[in-house]
Amino acid sequence: MNNQIGLSANYAATVNELLNSYLSNIQVSYMNVRGYHWNIVGKEFFQLHAKFEEYYNQLNEMADEVAERILMMGGQPVHAFSKYLKIASIPEKENISSTAATIKELLSEVSILLDQERAILKLAAENGDDGTVDLMTGYISGQEKLIWMLNAVMK
Repeated sequence: MNNQIGLSANYAATVNELLNSYLSNIQVSYMNVRGYHWNIVGKEFFQLHAKFEEYYNQLNEMADEVAERILMMGGQPVHAFSKYLKIASIPEKENISSTAATIKELLSEVSILLDQERAILKLAAENGDDGTVDLMTGYISGQEKLIWMLNAVMK
């Protein structure tokens, strides 16, 4: 049995579970990055303040795209922050303000998202889900570039 876009309903249920976990991590990371943006101090303030704003806006767009993909696949995106916190593997962060600490935390969060993206991409590719493959491929490229940039700040 196939879903409304012609993919196996069983596959769709499996990938939707992974996408909801990923969506939860995006949402928790979004709030963390807002905190980094608000609270950053030090010599790199202007650069990081702007970069964090750019990245949380990107996360916001990603959340919307992932939620819409879940809906296309016949699922229901998680949309309560309490559920995000239960599902997410990225923990909430508070009161982090130094360059080193914010970069360390963001690198950890981006690495978690990247691992999830690669796992979802692999499953989607194995199941002929080109839409999800395309979505994850773009995210992977962006996360890899961000990891490179963040590591450059720490040298």
